[in-house]
Amino acid sequence: MSNQNLVLFESKQVRRFYDNEKEEWYFSVVDIVQALTDSINPTDYLKKLRKRDNELGIYLGTNCPQVEMLTHDGKKRKTLGGNVEHILRLIQSIPSPKAEPFKQWLAKVGYERMQEIADPAQSLDRARENWQKLGRSEKWIQQRMTGQETRNKLTDYWKGSGVEKSDEFALLTNIIHQEWTGLTVKKHKDLKGLKSQNLRDHMSEAELIFTALAELSTRQIAESEKAKGVQQNAVAGKKGGKIAKDARFALEQKTGKKVVTGENFLPPKKETPKLK
Repeated sequence: MSNQNLVLFESKQVRRFYDNEKEEWYFSVVDIVQALTDSINPTDYLKKLRKRDNELGIYLGTNCPQVEMLTHDGKKRKTLGGNVEHILRLIQSIPSPKAEPFKQWLAKVGYERMQEIADPAQSLDRARENWQKLGRSEKWIQQRMTGQETRNKLTDYWKGSGVEKSDEFALLTNIIHQEWTGLTVKKHKDLKGLKSQNLRDHMSEAELIFTALAELSTRQIAESEKAKGVQQNAVAGKKGGKIAKDARFALEQKTGKKVVTGENFLPPKKETPKLK
């Protein structure tokens, strides 16, 4: 089994599967149960847990898909898989001392979320603080936050013009992105070597600026044309993306440097020592 498909929780192995379409990890629910409870039969433990906690049973059954993963003897079988949100919900229902750090973290996140609802500025302050801890420059942080505000105004317009589903938002975003970069969001992430990371958190200052230009142009065009629904907003997205594309080409011709690159903020890979 590939190490990429395994993650260790303390000394226990937990299988995982990366969904390229949804761009997120799914972890084996049974393996999580085994790691938290040390149960000899985690499958049976999970069945009893779902019967005892009816709300949990409904939640897992509704949200967690059957995902094909390798068994420990190398055979592929479907098993219940959960993303991070699903696993954190599961952990809340397991009476295990190992779950306490997770429960405390959840309580902290929930409390912070309540603060942010009461005072949205706090979420911006936390974002700035986190980016500073990651070593981002003040100039980059300012551009990232400005770009997010531009993005929010665009999505607000979409919501008011009949775009409702999350996959529709993703489709429109991809149209704009592909038009100005020449790459889909997925291909751009691949270029930067990203998996579950947020693409915008790994963009250069120039990439952030052109992304904002594309989304600002898209919104203003959509507003002037009174675009409604996915189809009309897609047309506005192509036009807005083209404005940023033309500006990108002009800058690249003047500087001789590519705007869209594989540069990212990932830590450098550790070199394996060579045997003498």
